[in-house]
Amino acid sequence: MELRDIEIFLTLADELHFGRTADKLLVTRARVSQAIRKTEREIGAALFERTSRRVSLTPIGRRLSEDLGAAYRLIQEGVDRAAAAARGLTGTLRIGFVGATGHEISDVIGAFNARHPDCELQIREATAGDPFTPLRGGDVDLQILWLPVEEPDLTVGPVVLTEDLVLAVSPRNPLARHESVSLEVLADATMLGASGTLPAYMEEAVRPAQTPSGRPIPRGPVTHTVQEILANVAADQGVTPVPAHAVKYFARGDIAYIPIHDSPALEWALIWRSSGETSLVRAFAQVARELRAP
Repeated sequence: MELRDIEIFLTLADELHFGRTADKLLVTRARVSQAIRKTEREIGAALFERTSRRVSLTPIGRRLSEDLGAAYRLIQEGVDRAAAAARGLTGTLRIGFVGATGHEISDVIGAFNARHPDCELQIREATAGDPFTPLRGGDVDLQILWLPVEEPDLTVGPVVLTEDLVLAVSPRNPLARHESVSLEVLADATMLGASGTLPAYMEEAVRPAQTPSGRPIPRGPVTHTVQEILANVAADQGVTPVPAHAVKYFARGDIAYIPIHDSPALEWALIWRSSGETSLVRAFAQVARELRAP
């Protein structure tokens, strides 16, 4: 199969309409029909069921679409990378981070700088309580955020960090004497609250509303930033689960970090506006995929 015939087949498999396929690829309907007949002859089976009212994939056509689609995307990405290398990407890419996650992807940042030396990277801090405003306001092009992110206008890119949660407590709190704790202890503690601008499903990933057994977890003072979280914990105004990287970057004498032995894994991913996806965004995401591939 020629690459153009593959492109026509995949477009028709997506559009399921000969006219729209022709318009999208800037070819005639006759060219689309010719390519599909040729492909069906090469395969030896019908790939589409055609009636006067509708076009649909046959089971063989559906399977071929799945197999070729993945390969075609790889080809496109390879061509895009080669073209970017040839012309040299330029411009400014602004990346937002929460807490110290920017430090945790320093290898990705370094690799991107080495590959695209003519690009300027700007790294900006965002608040934990208001994670989407910098993206939607155009202040950053990419943001490192914990999952899940379920926003219709945002694209979830590659995962760049996976870690456990630990419990941040004041050394004066009785929980500080434990070597590790269960999430169940939160039912008998006061947990810091989150800003009302943080979606409930994102708060649940870090500060659940109830323990695994279903006991409600009391809420304490509302916090908006990492520094507010640390100050309230140090003052023993409440406890809170925090990402494990806090142990490395926010070690201080007035806060103890206790492992949570039944902690769920917390994933951080690159997030961007779907309408704001640029060649720079795609290039950075590609570097992250390469370095963070499982």
